[in-house]
Amino acid sequence: MSGFLLMGFSANPELELIHASLFLVLYIMALTGNILIITAVSMDNSLHSPMYFFLKHLSFLDLCYISVTVPRSICNSFMHNGYISLLECIVQCFSFVLCTCAELSMLTVMSYDRYVAICLPLRYEIIMDVSTCVHGVLGVWISGVISGTMQTAATFSMQLCGPHIIHQFFCDIPQLLKLSCSNEYIREVGVTDFLGLMAFLCVAFIGLSYIQIFSAVLRMPSAEGRAKAFSTCLPHLAVVILFISTSAFEFLKPPSDSPSALDILLTIMYTVVPPTLNPMIYSLRNKAIKEALKKVVRIRKVDLFC
Repeated sequence: MSGFLLMGFSANPELELIHASLFLVLYIMALTGNILIITAVSMDNSLHSPMYFFLKHLSFLDLCYISVTVPRSICNSFMHNGYISLLECIVQCFSFVLCTCAELSMLTVMSYDRYVAICLPLRYEIIMDVSTCVHGVLGVWISGVISGTMQTAATFSMQLCGPHIIHQFFCDIPQLLKLSCSNEYIREVGVTDFLGLMAFLCVAFIGLSYIQIFSAVLRMPSAEGRAKAFSTCLPHLAVVILFISTSAFEFLKPPSDSPSALDILLTIMYTVVPPTLNPMIYSLRNKAIKEALKKVVRIRKVDLFC
């Protein structure tokens, strides 16, 4: 067999259409929210700072992240055809791992930016200059490409046999490993452990950064200063918690031979929910973003009437 069969959500055509429609709504919400943030940050000169530079790239990453899995799943559900070729599966696995690792790396870089802004405010412009920001984003994408290449190569270098049926709505690597009929797990385990260690170091760095940030904020004598610091840090912290907690549920839960609705629900929680909610979290908690979005809407109205 030259490909795989994605089982998706349900064998019932009516339920499958409902799930596809729900995915379509969430996908449109994610596209709209992230494109609005990218547009607002690009058009508003007051948002041309490192914090919003990273936020714009995070929104672009979210667009890539959700576009790797959801559009194909929607198409499969409406067409009632879950077939995916081997090449498409390889590309999807590579892109998914790339975006996942790049997202975590971007959140780590953003936590460092907030640490410098709150704990080292007098040196902020010197440390977070244009070169540092560009190198940070390049590092994010390079780490994603390396991680995606390593994980995909390790997964598809093993011999896969048996029924090529994947009990997910995309080519999920844990599901692919269940199809392996070889004993070449050492390479896969080694790569997974290495990437897991890198992810743990990122999470630890984010945690230490926010311990320092909250310690510095609580020492501020001005209530207005504390409120301003929290307003810029809390949206990022909420996004970090959402992404890490949903990912941890999926990867730390014990593997099961018989897939359940809970497995797919947990997968949705870390593949679909974060890119959809991230723009809402930032736009609802950040006054500068809300003002920039209002300007974008007003300009759009003027263009329509003209």
